[in-house]
Order: sequence, then structure tokens, then C-alpha cells
Amino acid sequence: MTTPVIGVFDSGFGGLTVLKALLKQMPGARFVFLGDTARLPYGSKSRRTIARYAAESAQFLVDQQEAEFLVIACNTASALALDAIEEAVSVPVLGVILPGAAAAAASSKTKDVMVIATEATIASHAYAAACQANGLRAVEKACPLLVPLVEEGWVDHPVTAEVVRIYLAELLAEAQAAGQSPDTLVLGCTHYPLLRAVFERSVPEGVRVIDSAEATAAEAAQLVMAGRASEAMHMPSIRCFATDSVEKFERLGSRFLSLPVGKVELVDLGG
Repeated sequence: MTTPVIGVFDSGFGGLTVLKALLKQMPGARFVFLGDTARLPYGSKSRRTIARYAAESAQFLVDQQEAEFLVIACNTASALALDAIEEAVSVPVLGVILPGAAAAAASSKTKDVMVIATEATIASHAYAAACQANGLRAVEKACPLLVPLVEEGWVDHPVTAEVVRIYLAELLAEAQAAGQSPDTLVLGCTHYPLLRAVFERSVPEGVRVIDSAEATAAEAAQLVMAGRASEAMHMPSIRCFATDSVEKFERLGSRFLSLPVGKVELVDLGG
């Protein structure tokens, strides 16, 4: 059996948390990761522009790196450009939003959930729609301060813990005002898994924290490995590309991946 080649795409390097989860699920696969760092943040762009950028990145992974399965490790692209990506390539494509919502549905007993993400993802209401399709009621909240805190390295810092506490208090108050009793919190941004321990310490007792990266990796493994013989465990095969800021990618990437990212290769996808 040939070793599967999995393409993983993000607008930056936060999607390396998804790659980290994929490595646990498919240690025998070959992974090619692309961070479109020259054109981030996607959240400030129009839907049309996001779709074009995402399609170009997907085509690079499929046409030039021979990826046979794509994981869109970018919540904004998953929310706004999944259709465009699927039209641009001939391989299966999986975003992070639907698996996250499905995992929340499997977790929740009250069928009321909370979702935190970036402003662009929340504005799209993609998680709310996916949760509704799974029989859930969702209260969403944008948490714009968390990404810069993670990138600053303030993962285990009193300031970050206080910011998380304030966001959660506001979110719980909104849920209560809506007559909901949430028992599940969905981390809807690829940076947030680095703060999972902080969230788990901060949520009320009985509230489960769902990492959409882990849910996506589990579904990807099920789809990719169906009908394949299990690969022997060996050192992961990872090749990373970025459209800009390769030094920053190399410096911060290992924090998200919990492994050295190695030499990041620069690629030009155009303007």
C-alpha cells in the first residue's frame, strides 16, 4: 500500500495544531503543510478573495505536492471557501468546522453549546449553522485577544488566564440570557488548543472542552485510512511551506506542533 500524502493548509501557522493531531492519528502518513503567511489575515478579506487565496493554496498542495487528501486547518477558509476549494481540486477536502460541531453534538447532553473563535469565523456563523444541523443551540463569541497572547508565548500566564476568565464569564452570561444551559465549549480557532488547559481550569464544573483540531484529525484518519493497511509507526514525514516569514514560522511553529518544523520552504503563490 502506498503511503498516503495529506495536504494541510492554513492562512498562517496556527493550523500546525491540526497537523499535530493528524500525526497522532496517522503516524505513517506523509504530510505537506502550507501556511499562506504572505496574505494573512484572511479574516479581513472579502469572501471572494479568501476563496481565491484558499483555492490557489489547495491547488499548490495537490498539483505540485501530490496531496491526495486535503485538510483545511483554517477556520476562516473552512467557513467561507470550502466550496471554492472543492471545485478547485479533484481530491477529498475536509474542513475543521463540521467535525468540531459533530464532536460537540456527541459530547453535549443539554444540546446547548458555546463556541469561541476569531471575529471572522464568528461573523460567518458557520459554527452556529453546523451546530444547528447537529441539533444543537450555540452561543458564539469572538475572542480577539487570544491569538496575539498565544503568539507572544503567554500560554501559561496570569494575564491570559484573566482574559480567558472574562471571555467565558461574558459567554456564560449570554447563554443564560438566551435561556440555555451549555455543557460544552468548542475551541473554534487553531491557536486555542495551546490554551486548552487554561480553558479546562476556567470553565464551570461539568463543561467539556472540545478541540476541533482533534475532531478533524479523527475524521480525516477514518476517511483516509479506510481500506488501507495500517502503516508501521515511524518518524513523521513533514514538509512545510510558507508564502512569507519563514523565519517566524520556524521560530514559532515548533510551539504549535510540539516538534521541530525543520527548514520551512518559501513558495510564491502570487498576489
